[in-house]
Amino acid sequence: MATVFTNVGKAFASNKFANGNNTATAKYIGWGTGAGTAAATDTTLFTEDSTGGYARATGTQTQQTTSVSNDTYQVVGTLTAGASLTITNAGVFDATTAGNMTLKADHTGIPLLAGDSIQYTFKLQFS
Repeated sequence: MATVFTNVGKAFASNKFANGNNTATAKYIGWGTGAGTAAATDTTLFTEDSTGGYARATGTQTQQTTSVSNDTYQVVGTLTAGASLTITNAGVFDATTAGNMTLKADHTGIPLLAGDSIQYTFKLQFS
């Protein structure tokens, strides 16, 4: 799975570090069914899907150690299909609807039936 740190995500992170009182948190995971290759200039998913009545999953945030202590931000969340579909991309946002997409990943299509789920783990290492 190829993941890119979007330009909006860079601005979000910069704002987070510069202004510790910012209340927006990039922890909401959405998925899409469209084709494309993730790029730093992307601001939306490829055909974001919201079948099943949900907007986005609220991920669990943690700090992880990749190279040095707490150098990686991790968000883990599970989305469940409300209908049969094929998921091709996912992203992390700072809101349950609309909002700013900070991370995006595209992958080979994963066919799902209603009730199937995917657990996504997004990691952003600051190096």
